[in-house]
Amino acid sequence: MIIRFVKLEILPQNIDDFKNLTSGEKDEIIAFPGCSHLEILQDVSNPSVFFTVSHWCSEDDLNHYRNSFFFQGNWKKVKQWFAAKPEAWSLFKAVE
Repeated sequence: MIIRFVKLEILPQNIDDFKNLTSGEKDEIIAFPGCSHLEILQDVSNPSVFFTVSHWCSEDDLNHYRNSFFFQGNWKKVKQWFAAKPEAWSLFKAVE
């Protein structure tokens, strides 16, 4: 299993837009083959910083999602709200 963390910094005036978009599309993302979990987290001290945490069965499943028309359309919307370049990490559990 791959755990994907993506850090997004959203312009303050678009925070509500981001929250509305992601809450409305969360179920669609989880419905993608290989996705078993998705959380959208907001930083306690900086409300412009968000993290998405998703669980994927394999890197192929993650890449299938990232190459999908759904993701491309979503990313195009969210990209205009970025205050900084996104950062992403794909990890696996090293110790149970």
